[in-house]
Amino acid sequence: MTEILVLYYSRYGATAQLARHIATGVEKAGAVARVRTVAPVTTNLGEEAQPVPDQGPPYASTRDLEETDGLILGSPTRFGNMAAPLKYFLDGTSGLWASGTLVDRPFAVFTSTASMHGGQETTLLSMALPLIHQGMLWVGVPYSVPELTSTSSGGTPYGPSHVAGADSQREITRDERRIAEALGERVGRLASRLGQGSAD
Repeated sequence: MTEILVLYYSRYGATAQLARHIATGVEKAGAVARVRTVAPVTTNLGEEAQPVPDQGPPYASTRDLEETDGLILGSPTRFGNMAAPLKYFLDGTSGLWASGTLVDRPFAVFTSTASMHGGQETTLLSMALPLIHQGMLWVGVPYSVPELTSTSSGGTPYGPSHVAGADSQREITRDERRIAEALGERVGRLASRLGQGSAD
């Protein structure tokens, strides 16, 4: 069965919420969503790493990338860029790049921001760049998804997004949810087709 890695970093829960809707879309396509997160990092030298939490998804390893058929990557914005914990994880995937493991697998990206113009599209682009270097195939949100033109909050053709508010407490809107589910479904469907093609 086709399996998609939904991998994200979320500090206050908004990106995690969006990841759950994307995973729902993956499963609507008949694929399995493997949900993972990454450990926080610190800029304070000598500070001990935080322990693995008792609840929530496990921390990802490069093995999760190897074992799945596609990737959907999510991060809140940090000055228009992906968050450091996710960048740190991706920087550790050079072995997969050297072996060509991820070539021709589909990927997609998603984000959340505190404000409407808080760097959503540049954050999505920053996440896409290392995956393009891996030889992966970028899957966006087509305008055949009607909510892409009706949304008054998050949602871009580059990937789903959410405007979480300054306190990260704003609920995901119906349009944001529908865009997230549509993207998850599209990646699941395309990964299944690509997998069938390689089996011929």
